[in-house]
Amino acid sequence: MKKIAAVMLAFVSFIFSASAQEQRKMKHHQHHHANGMMMKELNLTQLQKEQIKASHDGYKKQLMELNKNEGSTVKEALRKEQKDKMMALLTPEQKDKLVQLKKDRMVKHEAMAAKRLDKMKVALNLSDAQVAKIKAAKETTHVQLKAIKENEQLSRIEKKEQLMALKEQHKNSFKNILTPEQLSKMEEMKKMSMEKKQTK
Repeated sequence: MKKIAAVMLAFVSFIFSASAQEQRKMKHHQHHHANGMMMKELNLTQLQKEQIKASHDGYKKQLMELNKNEGSTVKEALRKEQKDKMMALLTPEQKDKLVQLKKDRMVKHEAMAAKRLDKMKVALNLSDAQVAKIKAAKETTHVQLKAIKENEQLSRIEKKEQLMALKEQHKNSFKNILTPEQLSKMEEMKKMSMEKKQTK
């Protein structure tokens, strides 16, 4: 059962992948926990679990061989094929529920982001103009992020490189919005937050 549970988690991670490689260890753990909860809501049958496990095992073997012999382009094709196989194992109702779960998670993510921005406004004493600029920068970054992730012409390595560059670009955008004092305080808040997480 533990092996099947691990396969279920890997399956959901595959479907819902969202540049987890760039996230910190804590966020990575939370991401997998959320995916595991969503998988339970799909109510997979025992047969579906066994089929997913068999498909995942075969995929892992193929990927191991490609790691020895092939480039990233072939791996991307294999990943797409594997995703299509996994989705084919779901019923129309489960697929619809999967889409809804993704939408619900996005709404929750946006609500949390808005709450964090409200806290930042108070903590850094941001003006309304600064808040508007931060929101605009985040929206622009989100559009660019989606474009990179959905660009099938890019290899996985190229996507990772562009995502890292975009992350750095978004980080630098704050330098044009915040005052030196606000930037200093924001970095201090980040440091305190990381230290608090590490002590948990």
